[in-house]
Amino acid sequence: MAKGLIRYWAAARAAAGVAEEPYDAATLGEALTAAAAGRGDEFQRVLARCSFLVDGDPAGTRDPASVLLPDGATVEVLPPFAGG
Repeated sequence: MAKGLIRYWAAARAAAGVAEEPYDAATLGEALTAAAAGRGDEFQRVLARCSFLVDGDPAGTRDPASVLLPDGATVEVLPPFAGG
């Protein structure tokens, strides 16, 4: 298992109720599942619309269960942004 930090932005931060939290997971999928535990449906709806960066690299359309997390990595949870 890798340990690192999840950072939430904008609507993801509001739904999570925190700006960041630690994770202990081998994959992005495991980290997101653990983050969702105990949080309501709104958090799940927001996560479904988010994109994810792992140490600045986009996870893209890959299955989160296939995205390995290195120890000490930072996961950025980015909801869609309006404007530009």
